[in-house]
Order: sequence, then structure tokens, then C-alpha cells
Amino acid sequence: MQIKNVLLAPGSGAFFYDDQAAIRSGAMQDGFIYVGQPITPGFDFIRLPASSLSIGLVLADDSIVWGDMMGVQYSGAGGRDPLFEPNQLSDLTSRIVAPRLLDADASHFCESCTRVFEPFEHTPLPLALEYGVSQALLRAAAHLHRKTMAEIVCSEFNLPLPTRRVPIYCQSGDAREINVDKMILKAVDVLPHGLINSRQKFGVGGQTFMEFVTWVATRTRQIGRPGYHPVLHFDVYGWIGQEIGLEPQSIADFVCKVADTVPDFTLNIESPADFGSTQAQIENYAKIVSILDNRDSSARIVVDERCNTLEDIRLFAEAKATHLVQIKTPDVGSIADTARAVLICKANKVGAYVGGSCTETDLSAQASVHVSVATQADMMLAKPGMGVDEAFSIVGNEQNRLLAMLNRRRSENVG
Repeated sequence: MQIKNVLLAPGSGAFFYDDQAAIRSGAMQDGFIYVGQPITPGFDFIRLPASSLSIGLVLADDSIVWGDMMGVQYSGAGGRDPLFEPNQLSDLTSRIVAPRLLDADASHFCESCTRVFEPFEHTPLPLALEYGVSQALLRAAAHLHRKTMAEIVCSEFNLPLPTRRVPIYCQSGDAREINVDKMILKAVDVLPHGLINSRQKFGVGGQTFMEFVTWVATRTRQIGRPGYHPVLHFDVYGWIGQEIGLEPQSIADFVCKVADTVPDFTLNIESPADFGSTQAQIENYAKIVSILDNRDSSARIVVDERCNTLEDIRLFAEAKATHLVQIKTPDVGSIADTARAVLICKANKVGAYVGGSCTETDLSAQASVHVSVATQADMMLAKPGMGVDEAFSIVGNEQNRLLAMLNRRRSENVG
């Protein structure tokens, strides 16, 4: 099943690339921009419009299937690949990847990914490139086998056809209060992210953050429909460690204190601290998790920074250094590795959250839905963008359509 040609098309991500180091150093917002000098290499400004690069595979029947490459919002931070540069990726794809694709058997998804993503001159390919190309290869296999992308994943990894929907997690961006209301009215499963990415939003001793957590819980009870009981999930971008200190006991004490303010809810705290390296992150997060477990706390730790690649995820899961792993899809690379990451988490009894970034596209979000449902992840991110409505509809509708198709397939097989 040969690929006849490869097309490339420049595009936009759904949000912006931000220089996390500059924001952590105190860069102030002026309207939608950040004022000050960038710190992270590659950034000309602290906030840049997200770019993407689409790759199209022309198949033997002249059908064209697409995938999208992009970086994550905080590119170059926490051990991640540098800022996405579409011209460099386009050149690399044309010179190195396209000839490999023309030699690949598009009907075999995992095998094609393995062959196409071999290192070039002993250097691994950029993970953003792997992510986009693997989406296209997954769509190619689905087209050729006349199946959904989820069914291809199930077949490749010997998984049963799924029946359960995956809970969806929405992120608020800076329009916190308005977007929390939207999430509650739409009965989102997990909310609100909160974008607690600066000292101003965290507050002295975490007071501003704790007030926001309490407000979200109160608002949920005020305007949520009867019986609605979401998981509360807040991304604090390392600010507990920055404000409280990097002692695991102190961080665990603070997390328990926050959980005690919302005793009726499960509380997820993402990225409580950044310990500077993957190994230090694993050792200290394991201590925090152990303390919370020993206290039977309702709080759960979610790892993001320093846990980027498939190998990173394996190390955190095996060390029980988190309750939930954010599998940040563009950072993991090949979408086949996102599937593997979920299965590694499950094997180690660690939660698997198929995340990603607001900088992604509709195509990458839809492909993520198929992998999330096929592997039965514990939750997945509503993406792309920072607007609740668009992301929730793209991911939610794709999931519902997929489950309807799988139900039909199941009934056909029974018949």
C-alpha cells in the first residue's frame, strides 16, 4: 500500500507559543501581550502566534490524508524540544522523511512509524515532526483498512474495541471566571486548569490560588445541574515549589491544605514544583505522592514538566512518582508512543491523561481522541485553543461519533 507523494502546507496553531522562563521571571501582561525581553532561545518576543505544518500523504487511490506538526505552548521549557520552526521542519521533512514515506507500507501503522522515524545521522528526529507524520500514517492505515483510527490502534496493540467514553478536561486560559461558568453549564468532566502561571495568580503563600479553588467549588454548586460533580484540576506551573519551597513535606502539606478547603471534590494538582531535572523530579514527586497516599488525601499529583518522552513516562510510572501522567502528545512524538504511554501507565497502576497543548489543531485533537478512546485513557484534554466552546465541541463530538461507529461495528460482528 504505497504512498505516491507527500504534500506540505504551512498552518496556524490554535493559540500562542509563550516563553515560560520570561513569564516566571516576572514579565507583566499588557492586554494580550507580555512586556519585556524573552529569555528562552528562539523567542523574539515573549508571546508568539503558534505555527503548524501540515503533511499530506497521497495514497495509491489518490486519496490524501493529513497530519499536523506543532510545538507546545511552553516550548523549550522543562526539558522540551526548542521552539517550533516550520521552515526547518519543512526542509527536514522534504529531504529525509518524504523519501522514507515513499518506501513505507502505509497499511502497517506501527511498522511504518518505526521505519520512518529512525534517527538521521545518529540524531533523533524532532518530536513535533514525529507527531504530525504519525497522525497522517494513522489516518492512512484507517483509510486503507476502511476502519476508524481507534480500530487501527486496537488492532496494533491487541486491545478490545472500547465501549466507554473518556472523561474530558477543559482549560480556562486567562478568562478564568467566564470559562469556568461555561464549563459548569456544559457539565465538563474535569475543570478548570486555571493557568496559575505567575506569582500574581498564585499569591503570597498561595492565598490567591486557594481562594480561586474555593470559588470554583462554590460556583459549581451554585450553577451546576443537580448531580453534577466534576473533578477539580489546577495547573500551578511549579508555583507551589517557587512560593512554599522545594521540601516535599512542605509541598504535600500545602496540597493537603488546599484539598481540605474542597472536601467534597477530588482535587488534581498539576506541576506542583519543578526540581530542575527528570531524576530530581522523580525522586521528589515520589515522596510527595507517598505522603499524600499515607494521609488518604483526596488530592492527586499530576506530572507535566520533566516528564516529556515515552521513556520519561515509563520512569515516572515505574517509580510511582505521580498519580496521573500528562501525556503531552507533541512532546511524546509519534502518536503510537502516546498509545504506548497510556498502556505503560495502566500497567503500573498510574493514571493516564492524554493531554497536549492549546497550540494544537483540529486534526491533531481528533487523532488524539481515537488514541485516547482506543487505549481507554483516564481523561483527555479538550483541545485545541484556550476557548472552552471550540475545544470541547471538537473533542467531544469526535468522541461521540467514534463511539457510535464502534457500536455499529460491534453489532455487525455479533450479527
